[in-house]
Amino acid sequence: MILHFFSRSGWEDWEVSRQPLIREKMPVLVDDDLRFEDDGVPRATVAMNRWLRELPISGAPSPKTWRAYARVLKSWSEFLDSLGIHLFAARQELRDALSCYAEHRLSGPADARWGSSSWNQAVTVLASFYRWAVEEGHAQAVPFSYAQQTVLLPDGTRVDMVRNQATVRGSNAHATRRYLERDYEALLMHALAGNTPSGDRDRSFRGRETGRNAAVVGLALSSGLRSQEFTFLTVYEVPRMPPRRTEVPLPLILAPATAKGGKGRASWIEYDDLARVWDYIDMERSLSVEQSRWRPEDALQIEEPDYEGARINGVRRRWRSLNVDERLRLVQPGGGSALLAVQTGGQPFKDWASVLGRTAARIRNRFDAAFPHIFPHLTRHTFAMRTLERLVKGYYRQAAQLEHDTGGDAALALYLTKADPLLVLRDLLGHSSVVTTQVYLHLLDTQRIYQEAAAEAAADTAATAAANAEFEGEH
Repeated sequence: MILHFFSRSGWEDWEVSRQPLIREKMPVLVDDDLRFEDDGVPRATVAMNRWLRELPISGAPSPKTWRAYARVLKSWSEFLDSLGIHLFAARQELRDALSCYAEHRLSGPADARWGSSSWNQAVTVLASFYRWAVEEGHAQAVPFSYAQQTVLLPDGTRVDMVRNQATVRGSNAHATRRYLERDYEALLMHALAGNTPSGDRDRSFRGRETGRNAAVVGLALSSGLRSQEFTFLTVYEVPRMPPRRTEVPLPLILAPATAKGGKGRASWIEYDDLARVWDYIDMERSLSVEQSRWRPEDALQIEEPDYEGARINGVRRRWRSLNVDERLRLVQPGGGSALLAVQTGGQPFKDWASVLGRTAARIRNRFDAAFPHIFPHLTRHTFAMRTLERLVKGYYRQAAQLEHDTGGDAALALYLTKADPLLVLRDLLGHSSVVTTQVYLHLLDTQRIYQEAAAEAAADTAATAAANAEFEGEH
C-alpha cells in the first residue's frame, strides 16, 4: 500500500470541473496497483480515505495527527492483507487478527516491535476508525471489547472511564519523564555557546552559530515552548527588553498556528534569557541576514513590521494569523528569513534535534561521560521542573509582590501572587487540564523544597530577632 500526501498544486490541468475538496497535505492511501475499485465495487481504501478526510472536522485538526493515523491504518491494512483477511471482515475474524497483530507488534521481530504507548495509540486509532465504519455501514461491528473502571486522579477525584481491553499497561508517565538537573542545564548552555564547563572559550571547538544555538535553546529552557513553537517564532514576536531589570519573567505570546492544537497561549521568558536572545538578534543574526539572497518559492515579502504584524505582499496581516508554512516563506525587509533562528546565509533554521544531539555527544566525549542524550522536548520538561520548584518555594510570588509594589506589570504580578503554583505552570505549558501538569509533581522533591523554604524562613526570623535585640532601647 502507498501512502501519498495530497497537494492541490496544478489542479487546473487535471481535467476536473472544480478544485478537489481535499485538504492540503491530507494523507491518501492507495493500493499498489493504483486502483480504487474492482468491477465497480469500491475497495476498502475508499472508506479509509474518506475517514481520513473527515479528521479535520472530527476533532483532529493537525496534519501531524492525520499522518500518524494514516500510518496506523496502512500498517493494519497491510497486516490483514498478509493474512488474507478483508479490512471489514466479520467481527470474530478481525478479533483473531487483532490478537495476532498484538503478538506481532508487542513481542514479534525487533524491526516490527512497538512500545506500549505506540500500541495503545494504534488501538485508539483503529477503534475510532471502526466505530465510524459501523456508523457508515462499512463494517458489521467494532472488533474491540470495553470495560468500565474507576480511576483515582492525583487530586483524589474519582472518575468513571471506559477502557479498551486491547490496550496494555505502560510505565507511569513520571517514571519516564526526563529533565536536566541544574548542573547539567548549565553545562549544556556553556557547550552550546562554545565554552568549557567553567565558561571559558573552548579553543578546540570549531562549530558555528554559537550565539544562535545558546539564545534559542536558552529561550526554550526559559519559556517551556514546544519545538514547533520556538522553531517558527518570528523575530518580530520576541518581547522587547524592558527599561529596567525585573525578577518577574516577561510575557511571551504565542500564535495559535504554531501552538499545539491551534490554541494560542502565553508563556514567559526570564530577563537574562531574553537579553541573550536580543544579543543574538543584534549581532550574529544581523550579520547572517545582511544582504541575504535567500528567496523561497512563493515568498512572502514583509514591509513595515512591528510587534503585532506587517504588510505582507502588500496586505496588512497579524503574525498570529500566519501558519507554519507561511512563516517559512517570510522574507524580512533587506532580505533573509523573518524567523528568529536563521542559518549563515539568512535562510530559516529548523534542525534543533541535530544541534542538541551533537552538543550532548561533545559533552560526553570532552567533559562528562554520564551526560544524557538530549532532544528538543527535554527543554520543556526541564522548564517545567525548574519553574514548579521556584513556584513552590514562593520565589515568583515574592518577586511579583515586589514588582507590583514598585509599579511593574500589575496584571502578571497580581496573577502570580494569587494563583496556585500548579495552575500557573498549567497555563505556562498550555495544558488543557491540571491533571496533565500534576505528572511533574511525582518528579519534584517537594519534601526537600519545603524543608529548604522552612529553613530559609526560620533563618529570616532569627535574623530579625537578632537585629531587634541589637538595637533595643535606642528608640
